Amino acid sequence: MSAYRGYMCLLRKCHKISATNACFRLFSDSAFSLHRPSLLKRVVIQGQSSIFCFYSNGKDNPNVKGLTDEILKSKIRDEVDKKRENSQVNENKNTEQDGKKSSRWSKYTGKNAWKLGITFLGGYIILMSGFVYYTWGAPARDPEGNVIEDEFSDLPTAQAYLKRTLKELSIFKRAIQDPSREKLLPDPVSYPYYQPPYTLVIEMKGILVHPDWTYATGWRFKKRPGIDYFLQKVGPPLFEVVVFTSELGYTADPILNNLDPHGYIMHRLYRDGTKYQDGHHVKDLSCLNRDLSKVIMLEWDPKSCQLQKSNALVLKRWKGEDDTQLFDLANFLHTLGSSGVEDLRTVMDYYRQFDDPIEAFKENQKKLHEEQEKMSKQVQTAEQRKSSKFNFLPAWRR
Repeated sequence: MSAYRGYMCLLRKCHKISATNACFRLFSDSAFSLHRPSLLKRVVIQGQSSIFCFYSNGKDNPNVKGLTDEILKSKIRDEVDKKRENSQVNENKNTEQDGKKSSRWSKYTGKNAWKLGITFLGGYIILMSGFVYYTWGAPARDPEGNVIEDEFSDLPTAQAYLKRTLKELSIFKRAIQDPSREKLLPDPVSYPYYQPPYTLVIEMKGILVHPDWTYATGWRFKKRPGIDYFLQKVGPPLFEVVVFTSELGYTADPILNNLDPHGYIMHRLYRDGTKYQDGHHVKDLSCLNRDLSKVIMLEWDPKSCQLQKSNALVLKRWKGEDDTQLFDLANFLHTLGSSGVEDLRTVMDYYRQFDDPIEAFKENQKKLHEEQEKMSKQVQTAEQRKSSKFNFLPAWRR
């Protein structure tokens, strides 16, 4: 209670402190002091905090000392509490500000990041659509900068731009889907140059080579056994050999250079010559500029030859194993080219009914060989009988 009474005395600006010989001194922005005439020493200290100090001119009084300690402790405690409160208020403000910022970005981060991606994608699509509309929808101009009239010139500007844009899009779509040119091969040569009577169209991948990928070597193309014999057997003068593949030119051209160092392959056609239909690159033989009755196509994918099925010989896809099918296929084509058939499609229709046309051809060749042996034996026996009859005749009747 003594500390409380001393503190209240100072607040009331009273110069009397009962039962003590002490003097209180208050330090604040304006120096304010309470003292008694018997005070031996006074010190004025300017400061910002309010601190109470006691001075005595007599012996140390334990009551005065206890009062001083209690007031100092309470004042220091108040100052520490205020600082804590201020720091807590500042922390709360900072956390609130950070919370507002995080709440703004939380809509587009973490699990909601797809929203930000969709926003950017939508903006990009809008910008590109506007660019295409402005670029492709503008009317054509001559070298002098004058506008060239077209079928959309009489329409309102916005509608004319839209019609021109749709027209350009349709042209671009046809350029992707249709072959790059109407005639994929040049016109057949005439005398004195030699034009083979038949045309053989071959798919590169799955028939002649097999792509293989390993971690150590990357992509490599394996050469099929018997390819040199095959090209030599079916090449000119029997067939005009054309490689028609759905691969890109810069990928297939180096491979074909290594496969055919002697130049048996007369023409090379790549993906730009195919027709993109139902998500697949289809080979349209009507664009070859050749008589389709003289054309054979070797293919393993039925979808690639769906436009001219009667000209296709669908084989099993080669997957890199050791086989001798190219040897048998070369003999089959050589026999077919040497026979002088007027329409190759009739032969293809016959062999299409078998799962393995080459095996069917080998069986037919075996039967033909047996029949030829029988016929040769019959001819030999007939000649022997004839000669034996001739020997039994008298000499004057010979």
